[in-house]
Amino acid sequence: MLDASAIAAGFRQLAPEQLRSALENFLPTGSTAERVTAVEVALRSAVGQSLREAMARWIVDEIVPVESLVPESYLKWRPPVRDAMMYVVAHLSAERLAPKLLEQIELPVNTPAELRLLRLIAKVPGLQKLGQVIARNQHLRPALRTALAKLENGIRDVRPEDIRALIEQGLGTRLKTFDVRIAPAILSEASVSAVVRFTWRNPTGGQRERGVFKVLKPHIPEYFAEDMRYLQGLAEYFGDQHHTYGFEADLIPDTFRKVRRLLRHEVNFTREQKTLLEAWSLYRSIPGVRVPRVIKPLCTRAITALTEEPGIKVTSAAARLPLSGRQKLAEQLVEALMAVPLFAATPDAIFHGDPHAGNLLYNNRSRELTIIDWALRERQDREQRRHLALLFLMVTLRDPVGTFNEIEALSQHRIRMTSPRGRIIRRLVTEFIDHLPASRVPSGADAMRLLERVAIKGVKFPSSLIMLSKVMFTLEGILGDIVGAGTGIGFTLARQVAQHWLSNRSAFRSPLRTRDWLTLQCSALLYTGRLWVRWEQAMLNRLLMSNSMGAPAAVRPQA
Repeated sequence: MLDASAIAAGFRQLAPEQLRSALENFLPTGSTAERVTAVEVALRSAVGQSLREAMARWIVDEIVPVESLVPESYLKWRPPVRDAMMYVVAHLSAERLAPKLLEQIELPVNTPAELRLLRLIAKVPGLQKLGQVIARNQHLRPALRTALAKLENGIRDVRPEDIRALIEQGLGTRLKTFDVRIAPAILSEASVSAVVRFTWRNPTGGQRERGVFKVLKPHIPEYFAEDMRYLQGLAEYFGDQHHTYGFEADLIPDTFRKVRRLLRHEVNFTREQKTLLEAWSLYRSIPGVRVPRVIKPLCTRAITALTEEPGIKVTSAAARLPLSGRQKLAEQLVEALMAVPLFAATPDAIFHGDPHAGNLLYNNRSRELTIIDWALRERQDREQRRHLALLFLMVTLRDPVGTFNEIEALSQHRIRMTSPRGRIIRRLVTEFIDHLPASRVPSGADAMRLLERVAIKGVKFPSSLIMLSKVMFTLEGILGDIVGAGTGIGFTLARQVAQHWLSNRSAFRSPLRTRDWLTLQCSALLYTGRLWVRWEQAMLNRLLMSNSMGAPAAVRPQA
């Protein structure tokens, strides 16, 4: 049996690279189960916390070093990442932590840090979901981003027979009633669910149809509460210690709160089934966009049955298209994920709350986009959508006055333009727009970045708007992968509005009012003048710089 006190005392004196050998020497010989039990007993002993601290230090300094995960450009993020990893090891239950520690010891010494990390967070949905969120950062080291991207569609921590048993238990006699035939293999896995194909006989037409079961994994009910606790603990810890790291008070805690929200909604299958029905109704008349249809008779609280939709991950599909095809796909994404809900006729429209590439399937043959996984969604009422659309368009038109007015309308408290705070916000808006590169069209994500800067100044916005800003950043990342930076979301939205209004004026119900259209037209008339002023300022600055360096003056290009 492990002498936990000896380990804890001895490990404090060891360097990280020596800890692995020390652990191997202290482990008893025998089967894997016996060795796991030994580690678990040690973790539960009186010196278990000291042992955890030693093992956590070994993990973050030796086997999955923070320096190999966080690039040099994000140097200030290394301390909080290291502390977060230490916190989880210190708080994960002994029965979950023990097999992971043993597995890390038994892996080959030259196993890459990225692969070790994926094994470390297997069957830990809270960390898997956190990895998915982090993976969307395009500035990560490529090897790490590639490894974390596997968390979208490459998780493998459940067996097909376990999923089949859950389906048989949950549906019972309905399998025979609807002549259900379940595929033997798992189609895909996410952090909390697994998907398998099936066919069934639809009593409406008597034909066999194809579908997929989304099934809650068997270990989720057991581990969910613990994951929610340590995520809450992390949010509170970094909220209390934010001054130590030099970040805004809510920046890091908000990440953990978002992951908790994602997990809470992802295990609520009944809520998602209702959302899918609403989303299907919203998109059913939109050409080129599909939402899987819920097969109600085969659904339970832990099983969602859906029609099987053709397509592959949108970024993979885009890689097979020519540039013109990728540009059309980018516009299609903007229309489906932003324009359709933004200009929906319903009083409260739903937005997909987690549109990462794994949740967007594209069929290159039919040119159809399918939006899946509606566990996380957000709502915006008509008035919020009206001002949000105007904000996107005003930023696109580089109109500082119009932009300020929409920020004031979206805020939860009135901002007087002549008040001290109002002057600060006006100056911030003007400087933000002036610094937007003249060579590209501003995007919706630019508008959301501006809102975040305004929020730092103490202006409060609805939580649904903050959530939507994260959606915009996710969408911007996908568009960047498909067609590169500089996609004009604002102009795409404006074009969609014009096309729908011209083709079907009677049915089109934009949240914009008549006076909004007049305001936009006036702003658009001044757009060229604003760009010209910006160009003149840029040329003047270049001229002054050239003269100061003794170089020939810049020559104005032909109009």
